[in-house]
Amino acid sequence: MKVVVLAGGTSTERDVSLTSGGMIYNALKRNGHKAILLDVYLGYEGETEDIFDRELDWSEEIGAITEKNPDLESIKALRPDGAEYFFGPNVLKLCKKADAVFMALHGANGEDGKLQACFELMGIPYTGTDFVSSAISMDKGITKDIFKAWNIPTPAGFRLQRGESEREEMTFPCIVKACCGGSSVGVCIARNEAEYAGAKQEAFKYDSEVIVEQYIEGREFSVGVMNGRALPVIEIAPKSGFYDYRNKYQAGSTIETCPAKLSVEKTKELQALAEKVFRALRLKNYARMDFMMSNSGEIFCLEANTLPGMTPTSLLPQEAAAVGISFDELCEEILSFAKSSL
Repeated sequence: MKVVVLAGGTSTERDVSLTSGGMIYNALKRNGHKAILLDVYLGYEGETEDIFDRELDWSEEIGAITEKNPDLESIKALRPDGAEYFFGPNVLKLCKKADAVFMALHGANGEDGKLQACFELMGIPYTGTDFVSSAISMDKGITKDIFKAWNIPTPAGFRLQRGESEREEMTFPCIVKACCGGSSVGVCIARNEAEYAGAKQEAFKYDSEVIVEQYIEGREFSVGVMNGRALPVIEIAPKSGFYDYRNKYQAGSTIETCPAKLSVEKTKELQALAEKVFRALRLKNYARMDFMMSNSGEIFCLEANTLPGMTPTSLLPQEAAAVGISFDELCEEILSFAKSSL
């Protein structure tokens, strides 16, 4: 197949996306596909004729994850057209030429349904869930509303617009996070009024709306779902702090155990909840659900990730490996969803 692996972009998760894209690209090449790796924002300005049949060096496209957020202004300055449009040179042209697009994007303008809607209008097959479920899942406020309607346990909380006064009583500690963020960017734990003010200020850097919710002390888990069926549960235990951007992507900073050391009953409960979330948010292809289990054993769903990371430290590939699915096989299974929609 001719496949465009679409990565990069202008979200705070740009570096993560490029690393995911690089690994996916290499896997597809090993699987025999004619793949190219494109930064959706910077595009490609070389010769596009027979591009899928030529062996090009895409190593410059494969980024490394840094401990800090990417300098998006410097990225935008690389566009010679002044970044008038989101799509970089030849991106849509090459996506139209491909048999399918493998979505390796994370965060805004990639995971929020906008690109998915564009591709559906243009008849371009792509991996992952559709534009409606992408948009719903990206908004943590809407997601929590659906969880409540489906009786899916989730931490109590409320939404807060920039400049809006609190309408509900605040209890500490609490979690403050950007409503449509990812990779724990803009997420803070507040234990008092001063930390709460700083947490809101940080979260509002990334979104005009934030989520304030109860802090659950306990163990953190994640469960991937492939085409409606749950993978093994993985436990995430940062060596220090919580599961923030640094602990997610710096190798060795988090202890990840898969399958998680849980009773059979708790394992089944988490997997059943993950599958229920998959149905409630009308997800397709694959996704990953994040959970907290309190010290008393109560389980809470935090959110759903519609384009989970595919980096060396990402959770979904580890869960797949626990049931004997290699990274290359995982990429092929994800790609088969787009192939089936041709």
